[in-house]
Amino acid sequence: MDRQSREAFEIKWLLEAIYACYGYDFRDYAGASLKRRILNRLEQSDCRHISDMVGKMLYDSDFFELFLQDMSITVTEMFRDPKVFLRLRERVIPRLKTYSRINVWHAGCATGEEVYSLAILLHEEGLLEKTRIYATDFNNHSLEIARKGIYSQELVKYQENYLLGGGKKALSEYYRHNYDAVIMKAFLRKRITFAYHNLTRDQVFAEMHLIMCRNVLIYFNQALQNKVLGLLINSLVHKGFLVLGDKETLEFTSITHQFDDFEPGAKIYRKTAALPKANQDEA
Repeated sequence: MDRQSREAFEIKWLLEAIYACYGYDFRDYAGASLKRRILNRLEQSDCRHISDMVGKMLYDSDFFELFLQDMSITVTEMFRDPKVFLRLRERVIPRLKTYSRINVWHAGCATGEEVYSLAILLHEEGLLEKTRIYATDFNNHSLEIARKGIYSQELVKYQENYLLGGGKKALSEYYRHNYDAVIMKAFLRKRITFAYHNLTRDQVFAEMHLIMCRNVLIYFNQALQNKVLGLLINSLVHKGFLVLGDKETLEFTSITHQFDDFEPGAKIYRKTAALPKANQDEA
């Protein structure tokens, strides 16, 4: 067995052990990204081989938590990809205004900066008070940061993003300074429910009018992408909106025919049909 085959075997063994012990399923994550993260953790540990990490992962919960951080999506910022928020304002918000109440799901919310960005947008468009935002992630550490809404002073540098996204005031109106940190204002926090949810194994969030799932699918292989997309479409109302990341697409997926390419430049899709029973069973 050559080195590459041996590493592939060790990685499979490691992922099976993690799934059996902790219930986290990384077995269908995209291979290159997965291998890079595992090797990064190996380099930072006192283990010589990937197989040495198996026992350490099973018996050292702190070591597993470090690995979980490695596997989490932590790249986020206020009004990331401003054009997306601008298109939401211009194209999606007018349609959401027709509902008496609005449910939004931000799947894979990381530390919450983009969730608060959306809450600010909804506030400025007069919709926040009739909206409930559900923000979920499988990383409890990230969720705790998001729930508190406390960030470094670096957050102030996203004023330009905010304006490019159609911001109508100043970003500073939505947080207060506290020594070397900033805290998002309470009226934003109270409209957001942060909760644990694992897209690879947990159930749907029903009756959502808008789902944000940006820069999450790129870490999954095709089979897992289709499974998660089945969950997302089942969580959307008819004519509901799904927003993906800049490098993500519904093209060539199992549900591409279920959506209109509503705003291609911003990766905003609109659900057009109910999910066939066969696809529900697969999802």
